[in-house]
Amino acid sequence: MTRILGVDLGARRIGLAISDPLGITASPLRVLERAGAHRVDHRTIVEVAREHEANCIVVGLPRALSGKLGPAERATLVEVDELRAIAGSDLAVETYDERFTTAIAQRSLIEANVRRKNRKGVVDKVAAAIMLQGYLEARS
Repeated sequence: MTRILGVDLGARRIGLAISDPLGITASPLRVLERAGAHRVDHRTIVEVAREHEANCIVVGLPRALSGKLGPAERATLVEVDELRAIAGSDLAVETYDERFTTAIAQRSLIEANVRRKNRKGVVDKVAAAIMLQGYLEARS
């Protein structure tokens, strides 16, 4: 089996997480600072996926609580389409609901006594891991 790369797209940073080869557990991987151009960010995401031999990229979709299509979800869907174009046909790109993952990640880091200034650098990859773990569990 191959791995799955989880992606949490943020305005300033992109959190990445990776599954184990069996697709059972997700682990935080790294945080990318936004390059200022989506194309550059998306190429980097695809490079990381290929480097870790992932066959799928799962992007967290920030759905509105109301169920209506909101601006954050719209923007993410545009990026997902752009990412699919760069990934090509051999690397699937899917979406998965990421509601509350950042809040859960923040709470987990606070409970682990991670200082505020240190949380900023890791919360995005922890949120990506929480989202990816949800995706993995939903598949089984």
